[in-house]
Amino acid sequence: MTEIALAILRWRVPRLAPIVGAMLHRFALILAALLLPAAASAQATANVVIATELGTIVVALETERAPVTAANFLRYADEKRFDGTVFYRVMKLDWGEQPNGLIQAGTQWDPARILPPIAHEATNVTGVKHVAGAISMARGEPGTANGDFSITLSELTGLDADPRAEDPELRAGYAAFGRVVEGMDVVRAIFAAPLDPDKGEGWMKGEMIAEPVKILTVRRQAP
Repeated sequence: MTEIALAILRWRVPRLAPIVGAMLHRFALILAALLLPAAASAQATANVVIATELGTIVVALETERAPVTAANFLRYADEKRFDGTVFYRVMKLDWGEQPNGLIQAGTQWDPARILPPIAHEATNVTGVKHVAGAISMARGEPGTANGDFSITLSELTGLDADPRAEDPELRAGYAAFGRVVEGMDVVRAIFAAPLDPDKGEGWMKGEMIAEPVKILTVRRQAP
């Protein structure tokens, strides 16, 4: 769109009266001013295909707004470190519009798969929020995320960073770094998988999928 505006600016109208030419030039300047902010607001993303035994999920990663987190996920994908891992956890929330909660997958601290932890990219810095279908890093303390991630079923603003909070965990929030663009039906199918009431430790007990859903491959989507 910006190229169109610039082409208008370069447009020559030698046979028109000067006043008409001036009007066209002014119009082109206004059009360029309107189009340039829209072009500047577009953010770079990279699509990744998560193929599971229940179907395919396509995620757009925010490579410009959350560069560290997106690059980490892409490295895991490029090095095939997610292949053969599973979706293993479902966190169900009984409030709000249903289904509400998230699903979790990844390397589960497998020493043969994990890479060094990455710096935490807070949502108040990146602007990437926990909307419905957001992909976000699982972690312990801020700065410990590596190869586990979650996908939200609904908007979960409580996972976003809150700089005004006294609790350091709430201040940091979790690092969202993209969103699902295809395959939310697969996300919902995984969310609906039966859970094992005896699996899991501490507050995650009862949130483990009885038969974890296998991830076949994770690859960059071809342009």
